[in-house]
Amino acid sequence: MRLSDFDFTVPKELIAKYPIKQRDHARLMVVRRSDQSIAHKHFYNIIDYLNPGDLMVINETMVYPARVWAVKDRTDAKVEVFLLRELENNLWEVMVKPARKVRIGNKLMITDGVQCDVIDNTVSGGRVVRFNNIAKETLYKLIDTVGQSPLPPYIDREPTEEDKVRYQTVYARRRGAVAAPTAGLHFTPELLEKIKAKGVKIYPIVLHIGLGTFRPVVVEDLSRHRMDSEYFEVSAETALAINEARARGKRIVAVGTSVVRTLETVTVSGFQISPRRGWTDKFIHPPYEFKMVDVLITNFHQPKSTLIMQVSAFGGHELIMRAYQEAIKKKYRFFSYGDAMIIL
Repeated sequence: MRLSDFDFTVPKELIAKYPIKQRDHARLMVVRRSDQSIAHKHFYNIIDYLNPGDLMVINETMVYPARVWAVKDRTDAKVEVFLLRELENNLWEVMVKPARKVRIGNKLMITDGVQCDVIDNTVSGGRVVRFNNIAKETLYKLIDTVGQSPLPPYIDREPTEEDKVRYQTVYARRRGAVAAPTAGLHFTPELLEKIKAKGVKIYPIVLHIGLGTFRPVVVEDLSRHRMDSEYFEVSAETALAINEARARGKRIVAVGTSVVRTLETVTVSGFQISPRRGWTDKFIHPPYEFKMVDVLITNFHQPKSTLIMQVSAFGGHELIMRAYQEAIKKKYRFFSYGDAMIIL
């Protein structure tokens, strides 16, 4: 398949700029591969599509408020600093805007007494900066205080303090993402408890989602696209639970495309995974034979994105494209703060 096979138009008014008041009251499209059917529910109905013995895998990554503002030394120039990832203690890869005004050797003042030195350029046009004379935990607290939530570019508004809570899953534990695993945004603690009470086991993985999730595919030939690498961890406990569930013939339910990428990365045979940590640049697009995932919970994604390609590989291109047209017709809310889909 080619890039143009994943092109469609989402009306601007369907792009969700704000989350709905109650997380689990988002709409839920139910897509069945077995009979190609489509049904319309609400997210709190998802428990009806989970079976006792299912194993649901969630991504415990935590989004940090990665967008901070700085003043360049000896000037009044204001610079946006987007903290992409920490390379080591107080050494960060960042994107800066306007980039042309920030050079190696510059000092960027975040607050009084807290500054960073620009020490290198990156191949992607970013910078490497070092924060000086500040403890790691103190720096984290500063970022949490002065930083803004890294909302996706299609949410065309300024971030608010509420976004620090709502652009985050209720089970986020591991700091490191600059984009939320959005399928998980719909779960509430109460819904998770009901799912457990039904006999569904819930186990975590970690994949720190980067800005590459929003990077457009620009080549028509999909085999030429290269994904950004993202850090992941699958614990021995999670790997053992998944392997035991597979051996008993139970379903593996992935909450989000980041979980799918991680599980498919660590699969060592057709029915087992190994505990691992590292970096993955796995790109899943049709045709692809899934080895570890039986059910996918996901949001509605951008045209021509690697995310819609992965979903199409799982659900079948024709069925997913039809589901998206139905979602547009029925005015589902799209993208990060939008509605959800479960593919059975």
